Amino acid sequence: MPRHFEIELDQLRTNIIKMGSLVDEQIDMATIALLESNVERARLVMDRDRKVDEFDNLIDSQCERIFALTQPVATDLRLIMAALKINHELERMGDIAVNIAERAISLQYHLELLRKSRVIEMSSIAREMVKHAIDSFVNNDPELAREILPKDDLVDNLNKTIFHFLVSEMRANPDIIEPAAHIIVLSRHLERLADHATNISEDVVYLVDAKIVKHHAEEQE
Repeated sequence: MPRHFEIELDQLRTNIIKMGSLVDEQIDMATIALLESNVERARLVMDRDRKVDEFDNLIDSQCERIFALTQPVATDLRLIMAALKINHELERMGDIAVNIAERAISLQYHLELLRKSRVIEMSSIAREMVKHAIDSFVNNDPELAREILPKDDLVDNLNKTIFHFLVSEMRANPDIIEPAAHIIVLSRHLERLADHATNISEDVVYLVDAKIVKHHAEEQE
């Protein structure tokens, strides 16, 4: 393998790790903003979103350059394909961090309703899924990635539970319609966050083990 190609791949992987670290921090700050009704921290998440977008453009350009100038095969090809997909997932996670931060501002006076709805429990699970998904890529750990996959169903079920609880609460007390509507949207953002973490985990298994586990295909086999 030419030395310059090795350098390109190393830099690509490094940039994915840097972007993952940034997105992980964004999700962490957005979650804290939600749990602590911290408006200042929520606004910081929104202000920093531009950095995530910059990494997104950089990594896309790197992958395009590698494809244009080389003919990667086997493991190298899987890395580039995984990098493109993981980059997309991380960019969407960055957007979701901003969405969570926005809801944190809207819900800063409704912490009790957040607790009763179980959305805080849901945010904790989704937050852990993101962290472990990024760690699985950093450490080339497909076993950690596989542990994340069944948690997606848990988050999906919580999303449905939260929706039905809030609809019932709104019927009983019309005064909470506005904050409850915000929580329903927030729950959907968290459900999508878990989906993106699951997608990264599937990509890590493909990258390291060359096995496709999308839609739990491996389990069905």
